[in-house]
Amino acid sequence: RESHLFSSVIMAYTQLSTPVSLGTTIMACKFGGGDGDSGVVLCADSRTSTGAYIANKVADKISQLAEDIWICRSGSAADTQAVTEYVRNGIRQHCSMQQRPCTVFTAAQLCQQIAYNNKSRLSAGMIVAGYDSEKGGSVYGIPLGGTLAPTESYAIGGSGSTYIYAYCEKFFPTDAPLTREGAIEFCRKAVMLATMRDGSSGGCVRMMIVDSAGSEKRFYRGNERDAYEESRPATNQ
Repeated sequence: RESHLFSSVIMAYTQLSTPVSLGTTIMACKFGGGDGDSGVVLCADSRTSTGAYIANKVADKISQLAEDIWICRSGSAADTQAVTEYVRNGIRQHCSMQQRPCTVFTAAQLCQQIAYNNKSRLSAGMIVAGYDSEKGGSVYGIPLGGTLAPTESYAIGGSGSTYIYAYCEKFFPTDAPLTREGAIEFCRKAVMLATMRDGSSGGCVRMMIVDSAGSEKRFYRGNERDAYEESRPATNQ
């Protein structure tokens, strides 16, 4: 019995000494455009894990870089937090020298440069999105390795993203731009579906909506996800 207890303690210590990971589902989506006002929706789950243990079930993986510019973080929590702080500092210096607000593209470039120059040391997948007066709503994916991938539709990342590629491809409209409410529902359902299948994603769903009016934060509790799952039609019966 004592040996079993000792083995359990050693296993727990090994798991807890594992680096904190944002095994996660993150995404960002554009809405509007054309003659209408454009904007973006950023969305993420809230589960943070250390090995097999859930270290934090209500983590906030959407961080602010500048006014109306936000970043979704996946990978190592320490790495992505460090990158975020470096980029914030770089944006402050840039704005001070240029005497004008930073654009979303500039913020994404700063993230990309740090990720690429340290790609052998960092475990960081990020999505930078926001609104500026030059391009309106913009979304840039920065996967592991430091590639900068602009998109006119949506970007997804994290371990849970592999479970929702088919959903996103099927339900993202290609014939007309998404409306604001359409983008909100698209992102909310996508992240909820990922949390139902990915063991490293879970908790609640956090969302940030950014357009010319500013930034709006939304929060969806985990029991809303359970209600959504119960409302789905039964299959394979």
